[in-house]
Amino acid sequence: MLAKISFVITVMALLNLASTDIGIRTKQSVGVKGYLMCDGKPAADVRVKLYDIDRVVSMDDKLDDGKTDARGYFELSGATREISTIDPKLYVYHDCNDGWKPCQRRFGIMIPDKFVTEGEIPSRFYDAGIIELAGEFSGETRDCIH
Repeated sequence: MLAKISFVITVMALLNLASTDIGIRTKQSVGVKGYLMCDGKPAADVRVKLYDIDRVVSMDDKLDDGKTDARGYFELSGATREISTIDPKLYVYHDCNDGWKPCQRRFGIMIPDKFVTEGEIPSRFYDAGIIELAGEFSGETRDCIH
């Protein structure tokens, strides 16, 4: 069983490498913007990251990261090469209503495929709208190393 798993991983890795060398993977980009609030007030200086989530063998690709401004506004974009459509996900790391608990609260939002565009620069952005951080999010975790 272990030999079969190793074989599959090796084949996937070789296909990934070969697709890069012969240009099968297309350059795709994505952008996301929005506002973060904590108890109705702008959540400034909150860490946000944009990733391409890889569901098979390779590691997730970080496309961009940043922090919200004084208004709680953020805007991230990035590009990567993949054989299939990329799976972009926004991660938010915050301390809204967190008291003295260690680390930060972390949740993610998948960005719909229709906001993935061909090329280096996204032609449209996913508008996440106004996100209130005071509540608890589905799948929320704590993260100390980000």
